Amino acid sequence: MPSVVLSNLCWHTPDNTPLFRNLDLTFGLLRTGLVGRNGAGKTTLLRLIAQEVAPRSGRIHTRGRIGYLRQNPESQPQTTLADLFGIKAQLAILDRAAQGLASADDLAMADWTLEARLATALAEMGLSHLPPDTPLTTLSGGQRTRAGLAALMSTKPDIALLDEPTNHLDQTGRELVVEAVRKWQCCLIVASHDRALLAAMDAIVELSPLGAKTYGGNYDAYRAMRDNDLISARKDLVQAQRNLSQTKVRATQAAERKARTDSQGRKLRASGSQPKILMDAAKERSQKSGGAQAAFRDRMLKDAQSKLEAAQNAVEILQPLSMDIPRCRLVKGRDVVRVENLCFAYPPDAPILQNISFSIRGPERVALEGANGAGKSTLLACIGGQLRPDSGQVELHVPAARLDQDMSLFSPDETISDAFARLDPTTTENDRRAVLARFLFRGDEAQQTIAKLSGGQRLRAGLACTLGHSQPKQLLILDEPNNHLDIDALEVLETALNAYDGALLVVSHDAAFLKRIGIERRVCL
Repeated sequence: MPSVVLSNLCWHTPDNTPLFRNLDLTFGLLRTGLVGRNGAGKTTLLRLIAQEVAPRSGRIHTRGRIGYLRQNPESQPQTTLADLFGIKAQLAILDRAAQGLASADDLAMADWTLEARLATALAEMGLSHLPPDTPLTTLSGGQRTRAGLAALMSTKPDIALLDEPTNHLDQTGRELVVEAVRKWQCCLIVASHDRALLAAMDAIVELSPLGAKTYGGNYDAYRAMRDNDLISARKDLVQAQRNLSQTKVRATQAAERKARTDSQGRKLRASGSQPKILMDAAKERSQKSGGAQAAFRDRMLKDAQSKLEAAQNAVEILQPLSMDIPRCRLVKGRDVVRVENLCFAYPPDAPILQNISFSIRGPERVALEGANGAGKSTLLACIGGQLRPDSGQVELHVPAARLDQDMSLFSPDETISDAFARLDPTTTENDRRAVLARFLFRGDEAQQTIAKLSGGQRLRAGLACTLGHSQPKQLLILDEPNNHLDIDALEVLETALNAYDGALLVVSHDAAFLKRIGIERRVCL
C-alpha cells in the first residue's frame, strides 16, 4: 500500500526562519488536497516528500515510487514531448523498424504498444494534435502543464505529487485535469488553490502556523469544518480574556490583603505589646508566605496571558482576511479604453492577434476569454503599454494598472516598502505603512524582499502598490490573479473587487471567480 509518513519534521528557510516544527502527517491511498495561505509551505512540503530538499530534522518515510509535477516545470530549448515522456530512444527504434533498418537487437527491444499508449496519454490531456518531436518551448504554459501531467500519468507512479496542476490552464484544460484526478488510483497529494479541483479530493490537509490539520472529505466539507473551528476558537478567545481578567482581579485582591496584613504587623510592632522575637518570627513567616504567593500569582498571570495570546493567534490564523481598495470615483459613461483593429505578431510571420476591436466605458467589468495560446496576455500587455502593436490603435483614457502573472513591475531585490516608494514617490511613509497593512503586510512583513515572496504574496504586493497609489487607478487589468492567490486571499480579493468602483479587464479561467466579481461582458479571442 503506497504511503507517505512524516514524523517530527522540521525545516527552516535559508534565512533560518522556521517553517515546519515537529510536523506529523500521514498520506495514504487517497486523493489529498494540500491547502494553506501563501507562504505556508505547500510547495516546500512536496519538495521534501520528493527528496529535492532535506529536512532540518525528523523523518520522511515513503512506500512506493514517486512522481512529481512541479508548478513551473523548466524546459531546455531542445526538449521535446518525447524527451518529457522519456521515450525518445524507443521511438527511434520504432522509426528504424518502420524503415526496415532495425537490427535484431532493436527488434528485441522494441515496445510495439508505445505509440498507442503515447497517443492515449496525450488525448486524455487534449494534446492529441501534437507530434512527439514538438519542442516544449513552442507550447503555452497551460499546454506544458498538461503535457507534464500526461507524462507523469503514463509512468503510473505509486505516489503522485502535483503542485498547482491547473495553473495557466483554460477551462477545457482544467476540466481534463479534474477528470484525470478523479480516475487516478494512487496516493495523490495535490497542492492547489483551485476550488473545483479540491472538490474532487477525498481529504484536505491545511498548513498554517498552528501546524497541519487533516480534514476528511472534499473542499466543501473542509470549509464547513473550518468555519466550526473558527467559532470554537472565538469562544476560546472569549474564555481566555475572561480568565485573564479574573486572574488579574484575584491577584490585585491578594496583593491588597497582603498589604493590609503587613500594615497591621507594622502597627503591632510599633506598639511594643508583643515580644520582639515573636514579631521577628511572624515577619519572616509573612515574607516567605508573601513571596510564595507573589510567585504563584505571577505564574497564574503569565499562564493566563499565554493562553490569551495562543487563543488570539488561533483566531487570527482562522479569521478570514480583509483587503480594502480605495475608491477611484470612475463615473458611468466615461471612456476608459478603446482598442481598434489591433494586430500583433511574434515572430513577424506568426500572427497572434488580428483586427481586435472593443471598448470599455465607465466601471464596466469585462473578461477576456480564449484558449491557451490565443493571445490574451499579449493583448493585455498591448493595452498596458508594455508591448507595441504592429498595427491598430489603443487609446487609454484613465489611469490604469496592469498586474501580469510575473509581477514585472517589481525588482527581485527590493523590499515591498521600497517598491511602493519607487512606484509612488509622492506618498508619505505613514501612508505607505497604512496601505500595506490594509493589504496584509504589517510591520516587518513590509520589509520582505520581492524575491522571497510567494506568487500570491507578490500579487498582494502588486495590488497594494497599484490600488493603494496616491493617484487611484480607474482601470485594473488582471492577468490570471487566481493562479497565485491562496483560497482565503482569493475570496478576499473577490470581495474587494466587488466593492471596487473602477473598471475591470480580467483574464481568468476560473468561472467561479468571474461570477463572484460580477463580470458583465466577455470579449472572446
